[in-house]
Amino acid sequence: DFSITNFRKDLSYGKKHEKLVMKSRMDYELKTDRLAHKTGNVFVEFESRGKASGIATTKAEYWSINLYYNDKFEANITVETEKLRKMVMVKDKYRRVCGGDDDTAKGFLVPIVDFFK
Repeated sequence: DFSITNFRKDLSYGKKHEKLVMKSRMDYELKTDRLAHKTGNVFVEFESRGKASGIATTKAEYWSINLYYNDKFEANITVETEKLRKMVMVKDKYRRVCGGDDDTAKGFLVPIVDFFK
C-alpha cells in the first residue's frame, strides 16, 4: 500500500543518504576503466613508476571504478577500500600486469564478477 506517509518516509530516507554520499565524496578513490567491457576485468593499480601507489597507498574509504564503453559511461563499481585491499593482496590470486599511461603502472587484473562474491 503506497500512501503519502510512505512517500514522505522514503523521501526523507533518500535525502539523508544522498547527503551522506555528498558529504563523504572526498573519501572516494575514483578510477576509470575503458577496457573492462572487452576483458571482463578491472585494473587495480598498486605501483606507479617504481613506487607504491593506488590500492597500496590510498587513504580513501571507498574505491570506485567507472566503466566506460565507446567513451560512454556504462556502470560503476564501488567497494570499501579495505575489502578490496584484502581481496587483491592474497598472494597469486590475481594476475599482475603493466598498465596505465605508457604502461608505467603495475596492477592486479580483477574479474568484474569477483566484486559480487
